[in-house]
Amino acid sequence: QVQLVESGGGLVQAGGSLRLSCAALGRTLSNYAMGWFRQAPGKEREFVAATIWSGTNTFYADSVKGRFTISRDNAKKTVYLQMNSLKPEDTAVYYCAADSKIGRLVIEYHYWGQGTQVTVSS
Repeated sequence: QVQLVESGGGLVQAGGSLRLSCAALGRTLSNYAMGWFRQAPGKEREFVAATIWSGTNTFYADSVKGRFTISRDNAKKTVYLQMNSLKPEDTAVYYCAADSKIGRLVIEYHYWGQGTQVTVSS
């Protein structure tokens, strides 16, 4: 069982930055691929970014490529999402997820956090 807790969300103006964190309680994250997803009101949950267990390979949705960076510190059992040049359309609840294999689909991840709200004002 992997318990994930996100933090770092908040309200920011367009063009600003936020850094989200996802901490694993108890169990190590070093065996898991990690992903970030987001869900805006009235929309389906969508892929944002993912990284393999070592952090050496990363993948991004086209909508965030060049603005967001996923990273991980396995010793701290924490995964990060650095979000720069934020846009109002980035407003959503952001979730981190873990699974033994990396993927871009919601159904590919077994463990999920509770989410953290990110609101970008224009």
